[in-house]
Amino acid sequence: MGGPSAEREVSLSSGRMCADALRGEGYDVVEVDCGPDLAARLVAIAPDVAFNALHGRWGEDGCVQGLLEWLRIPYTHSGVLASALAMDKERTKSVYRAHGLPVADSLLVGRDEAAARHAMVPPYVVKPVNEGSSVGIHIVPEGANRPPALPATMPATVMVEAYVPGRELTVTVMGDRALTVTDILADGWYDYHAKYAPGGSRHVVPAEVPGDVFDACLAHALVAHRALGCRGVSRTDFRWDEARGLAGLILLETNTQPGMTPTSLAPEQAAVCGIPFGALCRWMVEDASCDR
Repeated sequence: MGGPSAEREVSLSSGRMCADALRGEGYDVVEVDCGPDLAARLVAIAPDVAFNALHGRWGEDGCVQGLLEWLRIPYTHSGVLASALAMDKERTKSVYRAHGLPVADSLLVGRDEAAARHAMVPPYVVKPVNEGSSVGIHIVPEGANRPPALPATMPATVMVEAYVPGRELTVTVMGDRALTVTDILADGWYDYHAKYAPGGSRHVVPAEVPGDVFDACLAHALVAHRALGCRGVSRTDFRWDEARGLAGLILLETNTQPGMTPTSLAPEQAAVCGIPFGALCRWMVEDASCDR
């Protein structure tokens, strides 16, 4: 847990919650805040399983998965290729398109270019191509005269994506099962604060949406999980423009390391489906392996 990414604090929260739950299930748990000495610490601990509660770069993009493969330590969640692929939003979209899944128009441009002129007609969104938790999201509204002022912390290449109005929906996949659909209600954009601050958003689960949209979300999330090669638990996020009906549903991204905090969506969906948090964590440990 922890680590050096922009999502460090969320990862620490996820890690503590999962560690407590696993202790409650009878496991002997060692909490590891990841740093440059991670390999040496893992060799010293010699765990039976590594429960990966890292979020963001290094923990979610195939890097730590490669280390665990090298050390032959069974681990949770997706493997090297699926993790790296899902973390790259543009390559994820290529996989989505190849499997007939609906996505918003987008392009990759240099950060300086995106800050100097409109890369597409507003409204649009500028985001890092390889971050999660809505880190670095900038929304350019319709009629905006200027592009966004992008901080130096943004990567050299960013994604510019057509803005899709409407509702934020999400589906957790657990193994070969899509659990349910959550409708995420936030005042304004579903940003980092809305995701993780208590009261930052409200979740309606199961989502109160038309049956064809509900079923499409479940089916699309399962296709995305399999097409990307995900393992264990993943979560796929959608935008739905209800004025357009089923045609207004698009996939945003698939998260291979969904949050496991008190306000997180995957544990909430599991609970609604009759899977308590401890049982969810136990299932993930029992599902762990190498060569994922």
